Amino acid sequence: MRRNWAGSYKRRGKMDPYVLVRFGNEERKSSIALGQGRNPIWNEKFNFRAEYPGGEDPKYKLVLRIMDKDKFSDDDFIGETTIYLKDVLSLGVETGKAELQRRKYRVVLGNKSYAGEICVAVNFTRQVDEERKEDL
Repeated sequence: MRRNWAGSYKRRGKMDPYVLVRFGNEERKSSIALGQGRNPIWNEKFNFRAEYPGGEDPKYKLVLRIMDKDKFSDDDFIGETTIYLKDVLSLGVETGKAELQRRKYRVVLGNKSYAGEICVAVNFTRQVDEERKEDL
């Protein structure tokens, strides 16, 4: 993930951003980009378990919530973006593998105003559980 900050968030202060990545009921946290300020690069991979078909559409979204780590107070919310993955999962189930090439996604504040961009790539690989293999 690569991030480019816009707006006036913490112009004078130093930022130590990180990303909370949520898919379904699971959440992962990136490393803190210490000293990288408004243009951090994480280049990290996260694995999530996905079931398809699995019910409601909200289940098929990846939410990236960008935060700023603070030592002496609660961390600050910088912005978030949502990536809808239903089509990627559907194709991955059919072919065994699917991906969204790296691209920029708009990051917005709580009031939906523009806060910058984040670059993300998504890969899906179908796996059959050992438990399910035994049943086949």
